[in-house]
Amino acid sequence: MDAKITLSFDAEIIEQAKKFAESNNISLSRLTEFLYRNITQKKYRSIEELPMADWISAVAEGQAVYITKHKTRAQQKDAFYKPKKK
Repeated sequence: MDAKITLSFDAEIIEQAKKFAESNNISLSRLTEFLYRNITQKKYRSIEELPMADWISAVAEGQAVYITKHKTRAQQKDAFYKPKKK
C-alpha cells in the first residue's frame, strides 16, 4: 500500500534526482522508496555505513527492457523466409 509524505529538499538536488531517475526509467518516488527500503532493511547504524555504490549499481544497471513493435503475419513470414532465399 502506498502512502504519501511531504519532504523538503534543495531545488537543485530535486532536479538532479529527477534526471537520474528518468535516465534509469524509474520514478523519483520509487527511487526514494528503494533508498529507504535498503537503508531500513539492512539496519545501518550511521550514514557513513551506507554503501552508496551498491544502490547506484542496482538502479543504474537494472535488467534491460526491450520494447519491440508487434509484426504482422506478412512481416513475420518475410523475416522467416528472407534468409533462406538466395
